[in-house]
Amino acid sequence: MRAVVLASGGLDSTLLALLASEEGYEVFPLFVDFGQLAAKTELRHSIAAMEKNNLRKPVIADLNGFGELVPSGLTNSNLHIVDRAFTPGRNSLFLLSAASYAATIDANTIMIGLLDERFHLFPDQTKDYLEKAESFLSLAVGQSISIRAPLMAFSKQEVIAMAEAKNIGQTYSCHVGSDTPCGVCIACKEFDIGGV
Repeated sequence: MRAVVLASGGLDSTLLALLASEEGYEVFPLFVDFGQLAAKTELRHSIAAMEKNNLRKPVIADLNGFGELVPSGLTNSNLHIVDRAFTPGRNSLFLLSAASYAATIDANTIMIGLLDERFHLFPDQTKDYLEKAESFLSLAVGQSISIRAPLMAFSKQEVIAMAEAKNIGQTYSCHVGSDTPCGVCIACKEFDIGGV
């Protein structure tokens, strides 16, 4: 039983990979470089987090041209990091990359670290979106693909508590990419209020 887990180096995806492993999945972490400002820092933390938790080193999908094609506050430092945070198609890009990779390694499950949709800000963070994406991806790769987002049952504060209980180690959740989290972006603010 194999699963491709989208692994950004952040708390949510690191916990997700560990939970998948505990569930009995052979975990194949996938890091997507979509041209985000934080790509190098995220990747460094993703590699370290997987190693710390005795999981495979992430495979890298180098799609950094996407950030130039679809600029946002996450990919262009001239755009506001919060007001322009939505990157159209980003989660679809992640899921298509994961599903395509899954098809090549005989996996039929992909996992994404979305949280309780009561806190969602963007249209590609809902159960409805994931259901529709699952149908599309199964057609796109020519096999049945299951998208799982088990953290959708939890708030950010609950996920933080679970990660602390499992001692997952240091992770990185900031869209800016500096060594010290900015405290301003959506990813940083989630830690302050348990959801944006």
